[in-house]
Amino acid sequence: MTDETIEKPVLEPTGALSVETVLSVKHWNEHLFSFRITRPASFRFRSGEFIMIGLKGDNGKPLLRAYSIASPAWDEEIEFLSIKVQDGPLTSKLQKIEPGDQIYLGRKPTGTLVTDALLPGKRLFMLSTGTGLAPFLSLPRDPDVYEFYEQVVVVHSVRRVSDLAFRDEMEGKWSEDPLVSEQAPTQFHYVPTVTREPFDGHTARIDKLVESGALFEGIPGAAKFDPETDRIMMCGSMEMIKQFGAYFEEQGFTEGSNAAPGQFVIERAFVG
Repeated sequence: MTDETIEKPVLEPTGALSVETVLSVKHWNEHLFSFRITRPASFRFRSGEFIMIGLKGDNGKPLLRAYSIASPAWDEEIEFLSIKVQDGPLTSKLQKIEPGDQIYLGRKPTGTLVTDALLPGKRLFMLSTGTGLAPFLSLPRDPDVYEFYEQVVVVHSVRRVSDLAFRDEMEGKWSEDPLVSEQAPTQFHYVPTVTREPFDGHTARIDKLVESGALFEGIPGAAKFDPETDRIMMCGSMEMIKQFGAYFEEQGFTEGSNAAPGQFVIERAFVG
């Protein structure tokens, strides 16, 4: 038995947590990775929701954090997207996981980045920065989303080109996903922007793309946000969410929730 094997404790399920197995890990760059784990047969969630996941802490108790689920509700596995924080209580350990390792998974997913929290509309815009992309990897792969909206748009702002996780899949309009491969080619739009490196696409922050109208290029409809037809989801930096939350309210949009659907939503659990 190697030292590495000894260091990986056996996890025990609890009433609130199941124990799952890591199936695969992909490191996009030195500070961004994604991983897939087993999905319990009884685990149900809505595309866009988040769940608690974690590992055993130094005190022997579960060390948990909320993570948006990056896989769609129909997937037989569960995928997550994470940053690497070298001194982070959880991510310092999580970034070292390998296939076969065990991980805690909560039993009760929840969240407001779901279609249930929005009123009907024609265009769905998902605005994200960094790993805020995660729930917006789930939603565009859910066939119900294409029934609810004529146009489905993912906007992803990052600092470096290597931060554009899942770029190939989105540029390919989810061609490998059997449940949306017919709708996505005409209804899905991917708008990446890189702010601190040369890039062959957009290089401005999301607010500047909105101001110039560049964000709407190639997307049917007006070159501006319209509360009558457009629905918005936001996930990412506090700065972006606060800025656009105020902007949308000024434009006549109302914030929605599971109890009272509106015209835009943010994930309150992540912004406090």
